[in-house]
Amino acid sequence: MAAFPENSNGMYADSNTLEKFRDQRVFIETYGCRYNFGDTAKLVEILKSKGSIIVDSAEDADSVIINTCTVVGPTERRMLKRLAFFRDYDLYVTGCMPAVQREAIFAVCSPTILPSELIHETYRNVGTVGSEGVGIVQAARGCLGTCTYCLTRIARGSLKSFPEDEICGQILAHSLAGTPEIQITAQDISCWGRERGKSLPFLLHRLDDVPGNFMIRVGMMNPATVKDILDDLIEAFAGKRIFKFLHLPVQTGSDAVLTRMDRKYTVADFEEIVARFRNRYPEITLVTDMIVGFPGESYADFSQSLDLIERIHPNKVNITRYSARPFTAISSEKDFPDWIKKDRSRIMNARAEMVYTSVNEGYLNQTVDFIVTEKIKRGSVMARSSNYVGIVINESLPLGYEGRAILKNDKKFFFTGQRVS
Repeated sequence: MAAFPENSNGMYADSNTLEKFRDQRVFIETYGCRYNFGDTAKLVEILKSKGSIIVDSAEDADSVIINTCTVVGPTERRMLKRLAFFRDYDLYVTGCMPAVQREAIFAVCSPTILPSELIHETYRNVGTVGSEGVGIVQAARGCLGTCTYCLTRIARGSLKSFPEDEICGQILAHSLAGTPEIQITAQDISCWGRERGKSLPFLLHRLDDVPGNFMIRVGMMNPATVKDILDDLIEAFAGKRIFKFLHLPVQTGSDAVLTRMDRKYTVADFEEIVARFRNRYPEITLVTDMIVGFPGESYADFSQSLDLIERIHPNKVNITRYSARPFTAISSEKDFPDWIKKDRSRIMNARAEMVYTSVNEGYLNQTVDFIVTEKIKRGSVMARSSNYVGIVINESLPLGYEGRAILKNDKKFFFTGQRVS
């Protein structure tokens, strides 16, 4: 087990520190990306192996763990507010903030740091998984990108792909536990294996051979790392266990802005990837990300982003207002006033919602196959079609149940459905 150095204002946990959780009641708050939630899932299994009980409120807990995110300024401020709130508890902090903003953390509290590496090392000796409807399997940490605005790549470091046997083992564990949906995730899943001479298509073929009744959702992919594996990746998506779902962040519709972002692809590259996937899988669900108010983004650049949304007709656009992050290449560049970024965000969201309405009209009253992946509340479940369309069915169906449903009502990012025989 690796040892982690002490800090003048706090300390780093090691395997001995984790023993302090034995038979304790622990409250956990998790923020940020699916990778962070994957760390929390592993941490929960570690704690359960030590006899700990995960509780729903800090008031009922002996210890509190906060899994942090610092992707944008508002999130960082929320993290610091939460950490300050819990400063009088037996507090532990993990996630991205300890890697890049320790001083900010220790300015508001004096926690013990739980490094992600420690969680992963310890989990390898545990190996169990939860029985929730959606499981998370982390495929890699870090990325190959050099994006000028991104603090996450600094926090997570360079690419480290986890071995395919380890990933397959976790998939099998979820399969045996009855997990119907498994999300494989990374900062950029499409660069998996590059530093080891392997590729994501190779991994997907391996995962498709794991026995069981489950489906796999492939996580976020960078167009820059998709380009070189596009043919093989499209073929790998034909696997019987792979949801036809594509999360491909473009970030902007302007090549000039993409260059300043150092994203290493063009708008045309992005559109070709989308077109090639849709040519093979016409019903594939497309999710993309956009940043508005990036330094130097002219209104013409912004208009190109709006035009791109109308051209590609995505099922969802995650819109983020640019936020300068410390230690990044453009952190000192002139930022737009908040009102401009908010205005552009509102305009883009309105444009995107018009697209959603148009796209969803084509789904209404269709009958589709589904698998139940989550229990929402008593008498209601979330199901997914083969192309990952969300379907809320007001019945008490078991996880993993497969059937057919008519899509009755458009709820923007999901539909209500009626099960049919």
